[in-house]
Amino acid sequence: MSEAIAATAAATEAVIRLRERHGEITLHQSGGCCGGSSPMCLTAAELPAGPNDLQLGEIGGAPFLIDRDLYEAWGRPSFVLDLEPGAIDSFSLETGDGVHFTTRAPAPPAEA
Repeated sequence: MSEAIAATAAATEAVIRLRERHGEITLHQSGGCCGGSSPMCLTAAELPAGPNDLQLGEIGGAPFLIDRDLYEAWGRPSFVLDLEPGAIDSFSLETGDGVHFTTRAPAPPAEA
């Protein structure tokens, strides 16, 4: 499996802190709805992998999942997990720290 997920240092550090506080956690890229297409972070017990979930890689020791059909529909993109200030209306664990995870496409390589 090639890793289709990377993370900024801030996001990785946040995941590590959340794992220290909550134990095993899972990150899952949402397909959108009321809150948009935001990654969710919950305990592994609260967010177990489903039969159609695809693991894109790991961030700070936590699996990063996405629905397989959604991933295919979106054209098999790569993601960069980042951390932004400000909590959003979500059940995601990091909102308690006044921050939220975001995903974006990786920056294109710099031209020489």
